[in-house]
Amino acid sequence: MKLSKPVIENYLKTIYAHTEWQAEAITPSVLAERLGLAPSTVTEMVKKLATAGLVTHVRYGAITLTDTGRAEAVAVVRRHRLVETWLVREMGYSWDEVHDEAEVLEHAISDRLLESIDARLDYPDRDPHGDPIPASDGSVRREDAVVLGRAEPGHVGVVLRISDRDPALLRTLEAPGIDIGTTVSVTGGAVIAGDARVPLDDAAASAIWLSA
Repeated sequence: MKLSKPVIENYLKTIYAHTEWQAEAITPSVLAERLGLAPSTVTEMVKKLATAGLVTHVRYGAITLTDTGRAEAVAVVRRHRLVETWLVREMGYSWDEVHDEAEVLEHAISDRLLESIDARLDYPDRDPHGDPIPASDGSVRREDAVVLGRAEPGHVGVVLRISDRDPALLRTLEAPGIDIGTTVSVTGGAVIAGDARVPLDDAAASAIWLSA
């Protein structure tokens, strides 16, 4: 049975995103959690992706993109992040609203329209959440960063990236004016931006990245 292109792209994108900001490879159980699917479903799909030459995997262990798989993953990540940027800049969406829309449009948008959007936006290199937008040649430019949960108290850095998986967190940060490019200082269980002290739980601390 032929594999659905959107399904393949969702798997590859999720595998890519997992190791984009840290080195630990994704496992089938984590992949299943990220995709909201049963582990048995993911295991079977990973086998099919391996047969197609898109991933390599160790039984019950790490899943790694092949060069071909990475190229396909980067292409869909580029579409997703350009669409998110377009929705915020041109269509009046806020940064906590664009992820689900981009999830749909990334599979439908043509290469011609994508390149037109890229040009209209003057070739942005970051999406609204700070994630790097791959260039058309597949290259990616990423800055040195540290996840908030591992930053030492007293660390001062610029917010480089905030995961878009939790829209509520984005709204929490938006209220005191914390955005990509905001300078914050780290204190126990919170960040300080200007006069605002924003308490953050462990989940939030793993979703925010600061300049190293």
